[in-house]
Amino acid sequence: MKFAILGTGFWARFQLCGWRELEGVECVALYNRTRAKAEKLAAEFGVPRVYDDAQTLFEREKLDFVDIISDVDTHAPFVAMAARAGVPVICQKPMAPTLETAREMVRLCDEANVPFWIHENWRFQTPLRALHATIQSGEIGEVFRAKLGFVTSFPVFDNQPFLAQIEQFILTDIGSHVLDTARFLFGEAQFLTCQTHKINKIRGEDVATVMLQMTPSNGRSATVICEMSYASRTHEERFPQTFAFVEGTRGSARLTTDYWLHVTTENGTLSRRHAPPRHAWADPEYDVVHASIVPCNADILADLRGQKRSENRASENLKTVELVFGAYNAARENRVVSL
Repeated sequence: MKFAILGTGFWARFQLCGWRELEGVECVALYNRTRAKAEKLAAEFGVPRVYDDAQTLFEREKLDFVDIISDVDTHAPFVAMAARAGVPVICQKPMAPTLETAREMVRLCDEANVPFWIHENWRFQTPLRALHATIQSGEIGEVFRAKLGFVTSFPVFDNQPFLAQIEQFILTDIGSHVLDTARFLFGEAQFLTCQTHKINKIRGEDVATVMLQMTPSNGRSATVICEMSYASRTHEERFPQTFAFVEGTRGSARLTTDYWLHVTTENGTLSRRHAPPRHAWADPEYDVVHASIVPCNADILADLRGQKRSENRASENLKTVELVFGAYNAARENRVVSL
């Protein structure tokens, strides 16, 4: 299957490496508005063609899909180009800068009968898959309360300086991941509330706390707190791990530093380490995140081939987008938002 990548910034290199771990796919073209950046990546990875005009790429290339890894403000026009060209499209999160735009993107692809996925890799992290399996097994009973935390002082603005300039930061950047993980683990939310803070000298918020009331498909209602911060100095630096504490009617599960999952029931505590696979191309500082690119890509590829339904269809991810912008509304208006 031949594909093209639109956008050759920080994340594109790792996404391209992730695709190269899978059989039967080949990147045949790269686009970037600054052509030299695309040419440099193409030369390194042996990609045969480079474009600085996306429309020309769609007109000249015969593609099985396109992978959009550009700035969020370009997602909607690029998805529209793919829909008009009849090319299945994968897009990085966050899907769009507004909820209305995200809904329009999904509608446009539906009307064009063009498959559309969001590359939400967070839920494919090895330790989070292990936590999900524990919850689904019923070992700790029905979940009634949980806390997810991505809390760090990692200088993310050093390698992605554009993040310091956007109006809406942590809820769109990390919140898209953490709130989607909450959906993956605990079902859909009925209502939420949120508080935000700005600690670093940036334009948007860098701390957010979201409380949701969620209902699994086969369980009781659960209160879930999602903590996100790029301004927290803690005893153990957590980046880029997501910590979790889940309470059920028969026990609890705690996901801690270095990928340890501790499951406690009346029989005691069983601890297992669920480390991600190691890839030579992955940045050690992003290891667990970069490793999750491969199974996420494989999940979407299986859907492209008609083998299974992906977890990351855009129509499903739209529910996560609704949580993100619901959280912004709750924080701005200091109220509870129904969903």
